[in-house]
Amino acid sequence: MSPRNLFRIPNVGRRVWHVWRRDYDVFLKTYKVNFIPPILEPILYLAAMGFGLGVFVEMIGDKTFVEFLAPALLAISMMMAAFFECTYASFVRMYYQKTFDAIVATPVNMDEVVAGEILWGATRCTIYSTVMLAVVSLFGLVQYPTALLVIPLSFLAGLMFASFGMIFTAVTPNIESLNYPTSLVITPMFLLSGTFFPLDTLPQGAQYLAYSIVPLVHVVDISRACTYGDLELGLVWNLLWILAATVLFFLISVNLMKRRLVL
Repeated sequence: MSPRNLFRIPNVGRRVWHVWRRDYDVFLKTYKVNFIPPILEPILYLAAMGFGLGVFVEMIGDKTFVEFLAPALLAISMMMAAFFECTYASFVRMYYQKTFDAIVATPVNMDEVVAGEILWGATRCTIYSTVMLAVVSLFGLVQYPTALLVIPLSFLAGLMFASFGMIFTAVTPNIESLNYPTSLVITPMFLLSGTFFPLDTLPQGAQYLAYSIVPLVHVVDISRACTYGDLELGLVWNLLWILAATVLFFLISVNLMKRRLVL
């Protein structure tokens, strides 16, 4: 695909919401199972790593390890929920269930199908992050009212990671191959984005590289600022990076997916 076609503006209208509604309705039918991960995961992480391992970790700045970890867990949940929804789940709907083929038999076009999937991925991300925020709040690890900004942040981060995941769905030959981006991209981001240790402990070159190309780094920074109630002007840079990456990933993902589905 030529670069010109790769960044073509998608033809997306109001019908994108029909695709979103279809995924939303399916989600509601299994909501009891869907709410188990965002409730249990923060409790397990905080218990094992925050309150367990955290006893042996010195203060990180003026924060305990569990206080340092809590906002990172929120950022991680944003990445995981959106990415996996638009990789494994979308691949199943596209390849095995033939849901995309059924939808495009209606007036909904291909661009709207993909955009609707991405929009639902962002919505699911927001739902999960909101539930996790409520759970983390029970431990007294966030500051209100600024912590509420995590909710709109999760939708924006969800759009970014959902679009990012859809790129791999568009180029992956089979569902087993999705293990490659999971192991080689998502897992390193999970571990090395300032989630479990401050990035300023790394060499300056590594810090510059992380802030230049790693999406989760910027989400973690904003999440920490919101939950600590420590908003500052420098976060505008993180926000602009996320916005630019979201637009870029969205355009690439829609056009790659359209090429795959048409061919």
